[in-house]
Amino acid sequence: MTVREARREDVPAIVALLADDIMSASRGVTAEVVDGHYAAFAAIEGNPHDLLWVMEDAGELVGTLQLTFLAGLSRGGASRAQIEAVRIAASRRGMGLGGEFIKAAIEEARRRGCRMVQLTSALERTDAHRFYERLGFKQTHAGFKMSL
Repeated sequence: MTVREARREDVPAIVALLADDIMSASRGVTAEVVDGHYAAFAAIEGNPHDLLWVMEDAGELVGTLQLTFLAGLSRGGASRAQIEAVRIAASRRGMGLGGEFIKAAIEEARRRGCRMVQLTSALERTDAHRFYERLGFKQTHAGFKMSL
């Protein structure tokens, strides 16, 4: 199993991973790749504060996550890392890959001097909540979103 930065040619497999999810399906998300996916990939790739990672096994993409580094004035100017869009292929869930992937993201955050790692998870994802708690995350805030 290897973790590496995503490449443009990985976009269709990443989109498929993101779509292969009960909540995504309920929101009408499909695995169809559109120009917006490539524009988003280019923006992520061109931003030194963003990483889009994939987990690969024998040439097959089995996971993805995005890691964004945020500078801030709070907490004495501490930087933090935001983990987003974590997915492990349905056929590989329950094998410990997600935990290893998150641990790699945490180590990258430490390497870059972050003093905190944060993520959000939809309220309905109770299995994910237990997973993150097992990894040492604490539920400390209520999140709010507004669609634009």
